Amino acid sequence: MGIIDEKHYREFLKQAHRYGDAKLTLCSSGNLSWRVDDDIALVSGTGSWVPTLKLENISLCNIETGTVLNGVKPSMESTFHLGIMRQRPDVNVVFHFQSEYATAIACMKEKPANFNVTAEIPIHVGVEIPVIPYYRPGSPELAAAVLEAMKEHNSCLMTNHGQVVCGKNFDEVFERATFFEMACRIIVQSGGNYSTLSQKDIDDLSIYIAGKK
Repeated sequence: MGIIDEKHYREFLKQAHRYGDAKLTLCSSGNLSWRVDDDIALVSGTGSWVPTLKLENISLCNIETGTVLNGVKPSMESTFHLGIMRQRPDVNVVFHFQSEYATAIACMKEKPANFNVTAEIPIHVGVEIPVIPYYRPGSPELAAAVLEAMKEHNSCLMTNHGQVVCGKNFDEVFERATFFEMACRIIVQSGGNYSTLSQKDIDDLSIYIAGKK
């Protein structure tokens, strides 16, 4: 815990504001967490506004137990933030957001079965995006459903609620959330008249990915 200093808090603020500037969150919607040590995470505080997050609204939590270490109550969704980090050692950042088009999709009666409208989706967001039924925000049922969905996925859609993405660092998560929103914008603005990549197209992307390395 000794390695957690002001620079970590400042970086967390910087990234929260960056995500807010991209309109991935509005006012008090959404929450963000960051693993800063093996057993310690920073989490946006309950009721805080991610786009204008303040230093005094950042909670310091033990990942294993959920114990608050600095007296700042974390987001009500911290249960699944910390849970994802416990079950996924590869994950350092978790982001729950409610961007415009992705949340519109979350509220649709008939949700898309396939989000792979461009190559960026299977590459960065995921070939499959689990859809979770509606559960009350902050409830144990929601946390359990998110944890189950994120065991083997990096993104999920929560019915009538929003989205969750995770990744190894802030850039990867920002990219994942941005492309998730882009796919949903294409789907909504197309009025349902859109095509998706075939499985062969998706398999073929391995050539493109190899070329970028």
